This record gives sequence, structure tokens and C-alpha cells, in this order.
Amino acid sequence: MPARRRRPTLKDIAADTGLSTAAVSYALRGLQVPQETQDRVRDAADRLGYEAHPAARALASGRSGTVGVVCGSLQDLWQQDLAAALGRALLEADLNALIVDVAGDPQREAPLSRRLSDQRVDAMVTIAVDPRGAHWRDVAEEVVVVAIGDDLPDAPTKAEVVFDNRAGVEHALRTLAEAGHTRVAVLTPGHGGSADRPADRAVLEQASALGLRVDLHHCPHDLVGATAVALQALDTPDAPTAFFCLADSMAYGAYAAVQQRRMRIPDDVSVLGYDDRPVSRLLTPPLSTYRWEIETIVAATVDRVTTALQTGRRRRQLMLQPEPQLRGSVGPAPR
Repeated sequence: MPARRRRPTLKDIAADTGLSTAAVSYALRGLQVPQETQDRVRDAADRLGYEAHPAARALASGRSGTVGVVCGSLQDLWQQDLAAALGRALLEADLNALIVDVAGDPQREAPLSRRLSDQRVDAMVTIAVDPRGAHWRDVAEEVVVVAIGDDLPDAPTKAEVVFDNRAGVEHALRTLAEAGHTRVAVLTPGHGGSADRPADRAVLEQASALGLRVDLHHCPHDLVGATAVALQALDTPDAPTAFFCLADSMAYGAYAAVQQRRMRIPDDVSVLGYDDRPVSRLLTPPLSTYRWEIETIVAATVDRVTTALQTGRRRRQLMLQPEPQLRGSVGPAPR
């Protein structure tokens, strides 16, 4: 087995250029030495294949080169795709992603976000479970925070890439109302059956305007958990004729529950999703849902992170519009 090639050091550059190691270190950082010396040192470093150790680069710059990504739940297939795409895009921007999963639990969000802040990440991107949590204000005072999905109303964020949930919810409930549905079960990541998230509040307001009876059901993203919640809704005396699911992952549970009760979509129950995962087109019937373009979200988020790190400026909020993808899972309400 061939011997492993030794990594060039500052001493090697110093020996090659005839300078002291201190002068080489200053030159590589652009400090206290003439431009001619800086150029000579950098040429030698390139020729010798020298690469600064990441810890040394961080010490010199005062930055870690790491961005924390706080995911609401990685059991949500859409968030999985978003986190993976963010990791790749941040790497292209010479930043590393440190991804943590809150697992849908608002009680975990505060300690995990504070732990990332304590680890001196340069910035934090969050798909918040609890957008109104007081911890976001504290975290945003320590590091750059960029919010995705919902804004953080009490935190001084550097940027927000938010969804126009009011437009998406209004279109979804109006679609169901026009099909004759009056009883709708809404599966949501919100907790306690209360409208603690912007999308939940929009559901209740729009349902009132349309004369719909809606029930909010806190729902996990995993198939077993979502199926159990949907079965509970179907087994009530005044069962819903439609499900509106604020994530496609939850809609898959509705499909499974309807199948277990030997019912059919959309003849007996209609189902609407909310983020257009590719597999949603392969269901029988294909799931009607709403697309939020991950590529646009990732590009906007990384641009706002790098702008904040480089200039300290706050970028204006970007609001994304849903793209309806109406397929075969919504039909007339059964008589």
C-alpha cells in the first residue's frame, strides 16, 4: 500500500519562499505584508498544494462556515427533499449544512435551535414548528436567521421566504365547497386543535366565509400516524366527506384510511394535499394538491443567507404563490 502523501504546511511554504511562518500566515490572510509578498506566498501555496485546515480558516475569519437547518419534521417527504436541496446549494456556496430534526415537537425546537446557536453556526434556516416561539427572538439576536414557510413575527430575521397560505387555503376550501362538500377534516402539523399556525387560522377564517364545517386534526407525517388520525375522523358520527391535508405525507394517511374502511376516492371521500410530491401523481387516483417550487425556495434562501453574511443587510420578504395541481382525488360530495 503506497504511503499517504503528507499535507503541506505553513513551514513548507516558508521554506520555499524564504519567509518566516508568521509572515506566510499573514500573507495568506492578506494582513501586514506587501501585495507582492502576498502574491508570492499564494503562488507557492498553490504550487505546493497547500489547503488551510477548516478550523484554521474559521479561526482566521471568525466564522464556522456552517449553516444550521432546523426542520419541522423530516418524516415529511417534502421537507426531506428541501433539506437535501438546501445542503447541496449551501455546499456550492462554500457553506456546510448542519441539519437537525424537531420531529414535529415544539418542545424540542427551542433547545435544538439554541444548541445550534451555541455551536456558533454562521446562520440558521428554519422551517419552524412554532413560528411564534419566544426562542426565535433570542436566537435571531445571536445569529442570522432565515425563515421558510411561515414568518417569525416576534424575531428580527434577516429574511423570510414564506408561503401565501391564505391563497392556497382559500383555493382548496373553495374547490371543495364548489364540489358540494360541507364537512371537511383538515389534517395539520399544528398542535392542540387550535389555530396556532397561519395556515390553520386561514382555514378557520375561510371555512366561516364559505359556510363549511371544518375540524382541525393534529397529524404526524408518518404513514402509520397519519392513517390513525384519518381513521379517527372517518369514524365520527358526522364523518367528513373530504380531507384537506396540509402536507402530502398526511394525505397518504387519508388514502390508507379510506381504503381500510372499504371506501373509494373520490366517490365516497375527496382528498386534497398541499405540496405535490412526485409520488402523489402515482396514487390511484392521482392526488390533487398544491406545488411550492423547491428550486425557487432553495435559491432564494441561499441568496438571502449569503447576502446577510456578506453585508449584514436584511432582504425583503419573498412570498411564494401555490400552484394548484388538480387531479382525480376531488369529486362531488356524496349524497
